[in-house]
Amino acid sequence: MRAHEVDVVVIGAGQAGLSSAYHLRRTGFEPGRDFVILDHAPRPGGAWQFRWPSLTYGKVHGMHALPGLELTDADPARPSSEVVAEYFDAYERTFDLRVRRPVDVRAVRSGEAGRLLVETSAGTWSARALINATGTWDRPFWPRYPGQETFRGRQLHTAQYPGPEEFAGQRVVVVGGGASGTQHLMEIAPYAARTTWVTRRPPVFREGPFTEDAGRAAVALVEERVRQGLPPQSVVSVTGLPLNEAIRRALRDGVMDRLPMFDRVTADGVEWDDGRRVEADVILWATGFRAAIDHLAPLRLREPGGGIRVDGTRAVADPRIHLVGYGPSASTIGANRAGRTAVRDIRRLPALAPAAA
Repeated sequence: MRAHEVDVVVIGAGQAGLSSAYHLRRTGFEPGRDFVILDHAPRPGGAWQFRWPSLTYGKVHGMHALPGLELTDADPARPSSEVVAEYFDAYERTFDLRVRRPVDVRAVRSGEAGRLLVETSAGTWSARALINATGTWDRPFWPRYPGQETFRGRQLHTAQYPGPEEFAGQRVVVVGGGASGTQHLMEIAPYAARTTWVTRRPPVFREGPFTEDAGRAAVALVEERVRQGLPPQSVVSVTGLPLNEAIRRALRDGVMDRLPMFDRVTADGVEWDDGRRVEADVILWATGFRAAIDHLAPLRLREPGGGIRVDGTRAVADPRIHLVGYGPSASTIGANRAGRTAVRDIRRLPALAPAAA
């Protein structure tokens, strides 16, 4: 079957993909004819549509509107999964972005005449450039610890978190010192028989407002990693946790009394080499996510350090490939800016100069 020919393929219709599509359209690329957006999710909303119901819109920090259309009058008590999904749906319709879904991208390869072949569950697209905006939600990170397979209780990841009510009367070990781990812990504590918080490193709490200068410094640290070809860390990992009133209360109440990482999992809980043991019914791994980029493997973009070396949004090893929502552009405002940067650089590719004229 002949490949569908376009100038640009955008993979993913979350914040990063929609931002990129907006800037493509704004600079003269026509949806369907010049570019296509492929999204594996069943409906609009990106990863937000899969978030747990108790994550209401009012609890979401730093959600920035997409370019060209503000998100206004959202009810803070509604689940963020509903609010953001409706907003993304309206955005796609407003700018007639014609997202193709559900489409699973299986591999991206180099084709003939300098083009890229994007192999999917709905056929193959041939493109001159690619914007990869696949985020991290599809690659939850599960650490491995001795005895993990022997645990008789339930193990689940943040990606499967159903909300706090399901843990009523249970003994829960929450693993992870990031924003998700602390949110899960504070939500579950009133319902559970007991909670235990375990982290690899002591949590770092940030006092006072998060200034623009601090934000730039944090992003610069993440950016330096991807420039070196190392796997990106989240921006939150270098900013620390905001010491808000909810966290202060949890600290006062002992909910956030943290233990160092256990050494092994047992059939009925976890234990440390010093002899300490905690019995548990549930282990909740709030251990983050990794970039969902396995489909790019045929292009051999990974560096020895394990990541893709990126300059701005451009993959250093292949200027046809742009990663938006990767590393320093993983935040919502970062994804908006990166979408604009990626499109600007793509317009400069020699093969695409006529399309931008």
